[in-house]
Amino acid sequence: MRVMLDLDKEGYLSDVKDWSADVAKVLATRENIDLTAQHWEVIEVLREFYQQTEVSPAMRPLVRLVQENIGADQGNSIYLMGLFGPSPAKMAAKLAGLPRPTNCL
Repeated sequence: MRVMLDLDKEGYLSDVKDWSADVAKVLATRENIDLTAQHWEVIEVLREFYQQTEVSPAMRPLVRLVQENIGADQGNSIYLMGLFGPSPAKMAAKLAGLPRPTNCL
């Protein structure tokens, strides 16, 4: 699969509208992440939230968002770090094709 990506210097999509599931797969491969159903659940919740708010949530709001939309067992930082590594809010936003969360280091 050949997908042309227009990325910023940190590897985020330059235009949110360019995102697709294939783009997410390419970005995940670049980050050495094998996307599972659990990843896709979080990505879908993030994209829906962004469509409503135009905000990429930082870690605490992301945890709350996952708790409310997926479940209490998944709505915690340990679970999200297991999926997306040490900076779950940044990595999940990147794979969802969203801008970098503004309050993340």
